[in-house]
Order: sequence, then structure tokens, then C-alpha cells
Amino acid sequence: MKTYMQKTAEIQREWHLIDAKGKVLGQVAVQAANWLIGKHKPTYTPHIDSGDYVVVINAKEVAVTGNKEANKMYYRHSGQPGGFKQENLATLRQRAPEQIIESAVKGMLPKNKLQQPRLLRLKIMSDDQHPYADKLKA
Repeated sequence: MKTYMQKTAEIQREWHLIDAKGKVLGQVAVQAANWLIGKHKPTYTPHIDSGDYVVVINAKEVAVTGNKEANKMYYRHSGQPGGFKQENLATLRQRAPEQIIESAVKGMLPKNKLQQPRLLRLKIMSDDQHPYADKLKA
């Protein structure tokens, strides 16, 4: 038996839709990360980016458990002295709900050169309107 190694020319990408309305943030992120990596395919090869496109809708209505709405913090730094910013999940949900799911999915992807191309295939919409209806399977 020989181990199958996928070539980049053999990659076939599909489109998947995730409705995050009422679903727990971690479960949505795990499902999106697995599709972006390509682990659901029998032709999965670790060093080849063979994942699919993922469209997440209703990002502003994703659920969290416990007291995370008030206690979970998101941090960023501008690189300038005094440029440290922090905000909790509730304020980030009002300002940019797409960043909640993007941050969770980014944390679940491997930290290597394939991370950025995979994140570019993640399309997140705050409501149920999206321009990818023609690409998704019926």
C-alpha cells in the first residue's frame, strides 16, 4: 500500500453554509475550521491547503455559554505607546460581530503559512444576507 499525497492541481473546493443563529460559538468555529483545513475529505494531505470555502451567516446572533457575554475580553494593540485596547464580547458584538467568529476560527487553525490563505476563504456575514447564494449547493 502506498500513502496517497494530494497534488495542488487535484484540489476541488466546495462551498459550505453555516447558520450561526442560536449555535454556540465554539461549535460553529470547530465546524468552520475543519472545512477550511479540509479534514473532512478523504484526500486530506497536511502540507496542502485543500480546504473548502465557508460562509457563516447571522454572526451577530451566535450564542455563548456562562458569563462570557460580559467577561470574555478581546485585546489588540496598535503598536504605538499607549495603543492597547480591550473590549468585552458584548461591545464587540455591537461594533463588529464578524470579528467574534473570525477570532475563534483563527485560534483553531494551525499556526503556519497556510493559516492566512485558509482565513481568506472564510466569509462571515452579520445577518442572513450574503452574495454567495449562487455558489452554494442547493
